[in-house]
Amino acid sequence: MDVSMSLWVATILGLSALIAVDFFIGRKPHEVSIKEAGTWTVVWIVLAALFGLGLLFFGESQASGEFFAGYITEKSLSVDNLFVFVLIMAKFSVPTHLQQRVLLIGVLVALVLRAIFIAAGAAIIASFSWVFYIFGAFLIYTAWKLIQEARADEPEEEFEENRLLKSIENRFGVADKYHGTKLFIRVNGKRVLTPLMVVMLAIGTTDVLFALDSIPAIFGLTQDPYIVFTANAFALMGLRQLYFLIGGLLKKLVHLSYGLSVILGFIGVKLVLHALHESGVHVPEISIPVSLAVICGVLVITTITSLIASRKQAEREAAEAAAKDSVKA
Repeated sequence: MDVSMSLWVATILGLSALIAVDFFIGRKPHEVSIKEAGTWTVVWIVLAALFGLGLLFFGESQASGEFFAGYITEKSLSVDNLFVFVLIMAKFSVPTHLQQRVLLIGVLVALVLRAIFIAAGAAIIASFSWVFYIFGAFLIYTAWKLIQEARADEPEEEFEENRLLKSIENRFGVADKYHGTKLFIRVNGKRVLTPLMVVMLAIGTTDVLFALDSIPAIFGLTQDPYIVFTANAFALMGLRQLYFLIGGLLKKLVHLSYGLSVILGFIGVKLVLHALHESGVHVPEISIPVSLAVICGVLVITTITSLIASRKQAEREAAEAAAKDSVKA
């Protein structure tokens, strides 16, 4: 897709305006209701759909298909990331009314850092086509690791701070309690971080780690930096509302890791085939319509099987509880 500088500028200004609106809505700390989260989740999805349809309307059918495939993939990977966000919120005991502010700034930091990743990835791909082999192998390896973790069925672990976050805390110091929406305060004349600032950094830096698999995954669907950036932007900007909407449903998506492993493995194979094709080897390439169908199909099947498994598990637990009560009686 041939993207002019003016279109890049217009897109960035448009996304900035949307972020400003989102910030204005969430400027006052408050508990986010299911109704509010649901309404804005639909708004962000509709905006993403309109953007994709806009590409189709202006004659960029290939770009439109790539955008939707990339957006759905990034959105599904983002849902998996919400598990870690829940752990972060629990570790730092973030008050309910401050959680939306944490996610807003944290996601904004992640968006800026991902833009840097995308620019670097696009430059590398433009200069070294063999990098597709590395991306493909990495995604296949990541898919296998996801399956291994899902099969291990280990209890939920506590979030552990990365080295960067620990070094920042040691350098500046951290206050012993939250001070509203303040990010820094002075204690005995020294400027220190508030727990709110630490949590925001934790969300932002952790999301960068998630980008290590999501960025190669979307480059496996499109090599257009414009599509990669916009798909990531729309997927991330609706993440805050999605957190409050499906926070209680995350534990019911018991097969999500399996579904994501299939998607990442599929895209990894697609990347390897594309790399072979670029090297002059005559191999079949997977088209965007096929990719979109596979991604959507896997997510639908995964959601259905997850809900069925969760319901059966709930029924078993209810039956066991009833049996224990009858024994006690």
